[in-house]
Amino acid sequence: MVNADPRFGALREALSAYASDPDDPEPASAEMLQAGVALVVRGRAALEVLLIKRARREGDPWSEHMALPGGRRDPTDASLLDTAVRETREETGVDLGETGVHLGRLEEVRPLSQRLPRISVTPHVFGVPAETPASVASPEVEAVHWVALDLLRAPETKGMVEIPLPGGAGAEFPCLRVVDDIVWGLTYRIIEDFLRRAPEVFPLPRGD
Repeated sequence: MVNADPRFGALREALSAYASDPDDPEPASAEMLQAGVALVVRGRAALEVLLIKRARREGDPWSEHMALPGGRRDPTDASLLDTAVRETREETGVDLGETGVHLGRLEEVRPLSQRLPRISVTPHVFGVPAETPASVASPEVEAVHWVALDLLRAPETKGMVEIPLPGGAGAEFPCLRVVDDIVWGLTYRIIEDFLRRAPEVFPLPRGD
């Protein structure tokens, strides 16, 4: 059972400053959109994190980006936690309400560029059992990947990437290079926050 994995207990403890706060962050203004995403950790011998690649969509500023499952809050969502659970189910088929355990949340993040929509993104962290599958369950998703937490931590995974900006200029941003793609921007910031707060975790003893 997922609750029996001692590493998830360690993660919950590390995130307790946020897990103990049941309230959503207050939007900075009435014009500020809100979104919830899920950082899903799969309890295999080497822990894995669920990433998606967003499909190409005209008008989507995050088209074809690597991301965490999630999206904008729907009026029917009681909370951003509910948003993260609903969007993860719709995008990847992973039902966090059925198989997941909520471990806490991280600080909200907002785009730094004025060219992007005014939106705050609240990440929620979940643990799921080792056998949990994920699949492309929405036309908004091109691919899903389970990426080893050790790989996300590895110094050789980190680098810089030049991103073209409107007007023909470009700028360099920190990134993670995984599954022949790059993770940067909001998703990079969320993962880095998680890695800073999460304790070092080790494989389960042989036979567990």
